[in-house]
Amino acid sequence: MIKVAFIFIITTIFASSVFAQDDTTFIIGVDSVRIEKRAVKKKERIAKREARRIKNIRPYNALAPSKAAFYSAVLPGLGQAYTGKYWKIPIVYGALGTGVGIALWNQDRQNEIRDIFKARQRGIRTDRFINQDTGQVLVSDDGLARAQRNFQRQKELSIAISIGLYVLQIVDANVTAHLQQYNLNDKLTLVPQLEIDHNNASPNYGVALKYNF
Repeated sequence: MIKVAFIFIITTIFASSVFAQDDTTFIIGVDSVRIEKRAVKKKERIAKREARRIKNIRPYNALAPSKAAFYSAVLPGLGQAYTGKYWKIPIVYGALGTGVGIALWNQDRQNEIRDIFKARQRGIRTDRFINQDTGQVLVSDDGLARAQRNFQRQKELSIAISIGLYVLQIVDANVTAHLQQYNLNDKLTLVPQLEIDHNNASPNYGVALKYNF
């Protein structure tokens, strides 16, 4: 009876060991498949990124930057279209349109205040800044003069900003056309680096040139 019980215990332990090994083997197999899938996906992402990079590289053309700048100077956004950066066109017109719109709004307000001021100088006091029922002056003549100068400054500032944005989109088209003719590789990078001197615990600053294989 004791021998039978001993044989049963040994058999149970052996079977448990076999099943445990099978489970471990199964888990290792699953992990290997996951790692392999991740590696394949990573290679696919790298390949797609490389394909996009190569697609954006254009054959060398010494006149391309000049053409892009000229097109943008003739018609804002046309240089961006020439370089294939179509998504920048709404940004260009949105920025320029906002600047021009603000300048025109200030121009209209300035003209309105100027007409009211001139009318008062002629003795006409029927403008909206005077309460016609009580005769109370809501905005004095000096206030109208200050308002004119304020709207004038805001108009000039808006015009200056619009001109700056116009020049900026020309520069953007020119620089983009320049960069499209160079093979820019993400594997080669120039990055800042910080090292600690263990002798005196002082930081050392520098620049590192790295290449990713």
